Amino acid sequence: MKSEKIKNIIYDFVIIICIVLFAIGIAPKVLQNDTFYTIKIGEYIYQNGISNLTEDMYSWHNLPYTYPHWLYDFSMFLIYNSFGHLGIYISTIIFTAIMGMVVYLTCTRLSRNRVVSSIITIGVMYLMKPYIAARAQLVTFILFVLTLYSIEMFLSSHKKRYAIYLIIIPLLIANLHCAVFPFYFVLYLPYIAEFLWVSLVDTDLDQRLLYVFNRILKKITKKEKFDETAEKIKFNISERIRKRKILREEPYKIKVKKDKWIFILLIIMIIAMGTGLINPAGNGAYTYLYKTYQGNTTGSINEHLPLTLIENREYLFAIILFLSLLIFTDTKIKLADLFMLLGLTYLSFKSRRQVSMFAILCSPILAKMISAMFEKYDITLCKKIRNFSVSICGFVIVVSLFVIVSVKMVKPTMRAEYVSKSSYPVEASTWMLENLDVQNIKIYNEYNYGSYLLFRGIPVFIDSRCDLYTPEFNENKEEEIEGRDIFSDAINIASIGVDYKKKFKEYGVTHTILYENSKLAMILENDSDYKLIYNEGNFKIFERNTQE
Repeated sequence: MKSEKIKNIIYDFVIIICIVLFAIGIAPKVLQNDTFYTIKIGEYIYQNGISNLTEDMYSWHNLPYTYPHWLYDFSMFLIYNSFGHLGIYISTIIFTAIMGMVVYLTCTRLSRNRVVSSIITIGVMYLMKPYIAARAQLVTFILFVLTLYSIEMFLSSHKKRYAIYLIIIPLLIANLHCAVFPFYFVLYLPYIAEFLWVSLVDTDLDQRLLYVFNRILKKITKKEKFDETAEKIKFNISERIRKRKILREEPYKIKVKKDKWIFILLIIMIIAMGTGLINPAGNGAYTYLYKTYQGNTTGSINEHLPLTLIENREYLFAIILFLSLLIFTDTKIKLADLFMLLGLTYLSFKSRRQVSMFAILCSPILAKMISAMFEKYDITLCKKIRNFSVSICGFVIVVSLFVIVSVKMVKPTMRAEYVSKSSYPVEASTWMLENLDVQNIKIYNEYNYGSYLLFRGIPVFIDSRCDLYTPEFNENKEEEIEGRDIFSDAINIASIGVDYKKKFKEYGVTHTILYENSKLAMILENDSDYKLIYNEGNFKIFERNTQE
């Protein structure tokens, strides 16, 4: 007979294999828009170091620039420089698999149920599919789950190593993706809120104020009846304390705990706040996110738009699952977990990109709730599933199932190219480099493929570093340079929302590269001031008569 410990180790091994196979199935092979500028910026850092990361080198607007994820960019360039596009693809698979493993570890440690944790982990990875790409956020997903894990383990074990992790993690975030640095501290808030809420309830403030008021009246009036009232108030307070103790030992729905180690956690959080200064972006870790939401890009970029449930059925299912467990079962939830769940639900509705945070950070909460339900209603089912999975027959069946699913998911990916020629001007860029003096022209391009152009060494009008092109980011107060809203101009020009001739003249545009079926391309074909000089694939290039 295998011991329980050995069975758990074997089961973990089986699940890790399944997570890796599933990561291979869901990781995209086609490079995403942001990946191109990531590699190019990494190349610049590789060649020039990090001592002067203050200006943009890739648009022709000569703008100041904050490098929000220089360390990730540098790492991606090293991978690309050694292994090319294949290296980027494999790194995406590896990071996706690590994310799955970290979610599984966290769910398992907090729920004490491997079977439930493994099922939830696969569900989370599926829900995260739209957010998996060779972008800095993929690494920060891992770091945020590790933050949650470290907080929970520190509060339960009080071990110093978890406190050290909680200081190292924000330092990494500040250099890997400083735009999300403030979110690290959001993860502390549910625990602090629970402590403050319980502390406030435990004060019995209303009764104590009533007692003080009663004693004041006693001194003023010197009537004996106020002594009787005081005794009643004392009795009410003692009764409340007694009932609270019973309720906390056997709560109906919400479990509360007044953990004095929250004070130490708060000190750790304050120390971690200083780690944002240890990066080449200066105070960017503290200001980048604020500036982003001050600007106008959030209303135009799809991932920043409010969530519509009908368009995200997986998220809707997750919400229904949580509500069903809370309403129709007697499963209990920690007050801190409830705060976390409500907070991330609110953020998800405000911005659909936060669905990713909801998925990875609420998964341990779901694992704990479902595990508690199994413990009450059928404690042996999960054990039977685990025992079957660690048998030779079960191992073959489970792994074979994931191999089949992974192969089915990866087939379309294998046939795809790393760079989509229908989405990015691959051949058009080669033509421009061979036939145009790209360093001495000013080309207007649309938002979606600007990053590929700069990847090829062609200065751009705009790319997917959208924040760079907003006034909040490109102003220079020291030199009294007013910020420019290039982002809005780029979007409005493409949609014919402004007079393109006036804007092109204002910016000094000499050439344009456009999707062949875009509105602007159709108009320029009939504009005598523009000459079509390239028309291959999905892209057209026009030369502007600057003597108009």
